[in-house]
Amino acid sequence: ILPEATLTRYGRRITDLAEPLDGPFVTGLAEAAKESGLSVVAGVFETGPGRVYNTAVALDETGTLLAAYRKIHLFDSFGSKESELVLPGEEPVVVELAGLRVGLITCYDVRFPELGRALTDLGADLFAVIAAWGSGPMKEEHWATLVRARAIENTTWVAAVGQAPNPETADGFGIGRSMLVDPMGVVHTDLGTTPAVRTCVFDPQITIATRNSLPCLEHRRLQVGRS
Repeated sequence: ILPEATLTRYGRRITDLAEPLDGPFVTGLAEAAKESGLSVVAGVFETGPGRVYNTAVALDETGTLLAAYRKIHLFDSFGSKESELVLPGEEPVVVELAGLRVGLITCYDVRFPELGRALTDLGADLFAVIAAWGSGPMKEEHWATLVRARAIENTTWVAAVGQAPNPETADGFGIGRSMLVDPMGVVHTDLGTTPAVRTCVFDPQITIATRNSLPCLEHRRLQVGRS
């Protein structure tokens, strides 16, 4: 799993550097996936009408593009205005990769619990959260708290992969802190703030045990608050 904005860092240049999903960048990812025998999730900027889409692509180990999720919630907060350059997506996406049903979430999306719940209802075993999280006061705390909250409330594994900070740039995007969190909210790995790659173990038995002891998804009262 690679971060949001893997194709290029954020900036007004994304409208010039965006590509169609059959363009050279995703084609290169597909070739790398096939060569390594690994499934891949990565964030790209996809050409769109007038603006671009902030898209998470999911490719299987043969290099086949199985899904593309266009970011639904755009980061018009903390002085940023993503919607000036990016068109919003409309549909949640769950894709089967390496025997897992993976729900795709991009950066600011993680602040919206209804998206995580929709992905859970679509059968996600794991959320892949990709981000180029903006830095600033309390932002690292927000990231870590929100990632764990999405895991706990949905009793679902979360692999949250954040762009590492680059001291040579002044755009403020990227705090690192890539994490794997289990359905009880236990952080199994935290890569800190420096660039790193790590292989982690997903154990579906933890999901089963958690949901047996904490069946909160079964306790929802969907009629509450509805007229």
